[in-house]
Amino acid sequence: MKEDTQYYNRETGKLEKESILGDRWLRLAYLSPIRGALQWPLFSHALFSRLMGWYLDRPSSVKRIAPTVRQLGINMDEVIIPEGGFTSFNDFFARELKPSARPLPQDPNLLISPADCRLTVYPLLTAGLVVPVKGTPYSMADLLGLQGSRYARAFDGGSLMVCRLCPADYHRYHFPDDGLVEDYWVTHGKYHSVHPIALQRGHRVFAENFRTARIMALRHGGLAAMFSVGAFGVASIHDFATDPQTEFYRGGQAGFFTFGGSTVILAFQANRCRFDEDLVAQSAQGVETLVKVNSPIGAFLAP
Repeated sequence: MKEDTQYYNRETGKLEKESILGDRWLRLAYLSPIRGALQWPLFSHALFSRLMGWYLDRPSSVKRIAPTVRQLGINMDEVIIPEGGFTSFNDFFARELKPSARPLPQDPNLLISPADCRLTVYPLLTAGLVVPVKGTPYSMADLLGLQGSRYARAFDGGSLMVCRLCPADYHRYHFPDDGLVEDYWVTHGKYHSVHPIALQRGHRVFAENFRTARIMALRHGGLAAMFSVGAFGVASIHDFATDPQTEFYRGGQAGFFTFGGSTVILAFQANRCRFDEDLVAQSAQGVETLVKVNSPIGAFLAP
């Protein structure tokens, strides 16, 4: 069975086909007749992803860097290359960018993307429910889990964005506003792929996968929740600024993922932000939009 994933490129104004690293294996695990036998050992626990991460931390894994750059068309002119080069594939994967590569807009009322990603927005969460065009519905309560259940009602009528990071993307994620950390916790779970192919198979990926949650009091955006979601092949989530009352700044690094596709989710309370119309229109059709970290995607609203 063949399924192609397209996204909307804001810069070109066109739909483009996504290049998937490990495309054959992804389709085998989710679309082939033997998918049932593969999914339990690959996705139900961390072992396979941890083993992959162990290898990609080894110096011998640097040989994978050059072919990956070629296959995915990664722009190395944007990248800060350490003196002596990268020490492993994961060192490259968690690369930092030159400050000039992702300039921060001066207007603090602009809502900015927290990551280089394929973005989907949900401008209204009725009863806290997220209803994808393709895939299975989930709720803020599902995302927050038992540890964060006391916050669920705060996001009724709010809005949410799903930022899917592909292996080609810069894998550090950033804060969308100045603010303070109010709470932080980790929810253990599965390691399904976050690719639309997995979501369209009915897997409740964002509610079931390993993830971290950070509740934030934003200067312009009010109470917000940021989730870092692990996925197949993601050996680790490295979050920064996790202690309560820790101060952070707009555009500052919130964390990074090691190898694999991953997702950052941001949720806001009702009437605290407005997404750009083109993002809403594409999302309503089930189409993700390619955006870069720090690029404007909407605006904060006055309380």
